[in-house]
Amino acid sequence: MQHPLDARQFGVRGDGVTDDSLALQGALDAASALGGIVALPPGQYRITRSLRIPVGVHLQGASPAPQYIKPLIGTVILAYHGRDDESAPALFELGDACSVSALTVFYPEQQVHDIRPYSYTFHLVGGDNTVENVTLINSYNGIQIGPQSNVRHRIRSVYGCVLRRGVWLDSCSDIGRLDNIQFHCHWWSSPEVGGNWDAVFEYMWRHCEAFVLGRSDWEYITNTFVFPTAIGYHFIGTEHGSTNAQLSGVGADAAQRCVVVDEIQYMGLLITNGQFVAFTGDDPIEVVINSTCEGSARLVNCAFWGPANQCVVSRGSGYLSLSDCFFSSGKNPAQTRALVEVDGGRLQMRSCSFATPEPSIHLKPGLVHGIVSENNGAHGVRIINEAGTRALIQNNELPADQS
Repeated sequence: MQHPLDARQFGVRGDGVTDDSLALQGALDAASALGGIVALPPGQYRITRSLRIPVGVHLQGASPAPQYIKPLIGTVILAYHGRDDESAPALFELGDACSVSALTVFYPEQQVHDIRPYSYTFHLVGGDNTVENVTLINSYNGIQIGPQSNVRHRIRSVYGCVLRRGVWLDSCSDIGRLDNIQFHCHWWSSPEVGGNWDAVFEYMWRHCEAFVLGRSDWEYITNTFVFPTAIGYHFIGTEHGSTNAQLSGVGADAAQRCVVVDEIQYMGLLITNGQFVAFTGDDPIEVVINSTCEGSARLVNCAFWGPANQCVVSRGSGYLSLSDCFFSSGKNPAQTRALVEVDGGRLQMRSCSFATPEPSIHLKPGLVHGIVSENNGAHGVRIINEAGTRALIQNNELPADQS
């Protein structure tokens, strides 16, 4: 049985002062001959250059689960690489069949009142690579997967603060996994790590995109959350294509937009058991499906509350299905904007509940065809129908003034 290599045997100090970059890279390279584990004992490791994790090598710290924000104990990487250059190599570059786990990353030179761009903390390409049980105290860019070809990435139990991007993904051709990930300003709120709740909260709701997905075939996203954010889950098109994905047990809070769909594959998105809350920015809306979207988006058993201006706005030309969902806001009961607004494509909406008195559903002239049935509401289901006979509306609870 091969035993882990202790990085200290290669001159790694972990005293927070010595530059451990070259020594740690030497330990990783030494492990590459047969593949194996490089163990980083508790300590603070000053890293000033990008580290390459060779094929079959696993860098393992001493923190078997994500850590609290203070104090900085366990295996802590003090990151001094990538400042002011988002295109620089990541702090950790991972290729085939390798992993990084059980450590905390902190950028000591990042300041809450002068936030500067950095390259990604992790970059994954190739096949079967893993980042798990990692804490990010104040990463500007968290985890990049692609745009080089990649398959079967596993991002699991990653917690922390990301300022600009959390997970950015493209060119995955076979079933990636994003599981048990939470991004929150809380991790850079303590003075012990140079943090400040108010400053970081504001920066994140203005700038942070937590999950950005380009091309991915069969992406599975479970138990993920962000607070606060400009866009929680952003589905984009790239030169490599777009995504199809299943999301379950996901959430976004204190958002300008919880979900934005620009492009998806025709079979599209399946979102189940989502919780979406938007109340930051000038026009908070939980889900926006833009006119560039031609695919299918299906949301089941999701809850929307605010106080957002609207819950779902869809202008896509594909399919939108909303079933067993809960909609509310209460931001401005006198407003004319409906909680759900559809102006394109085809809609199926069944068994949903509306808790606040705004108009419930607005079927605009661009709707190709709609089925709206068996919905109820505390104030009835108020429907504005500009689609005429292209909408089949039946068995909805009527407002008091129409019953």
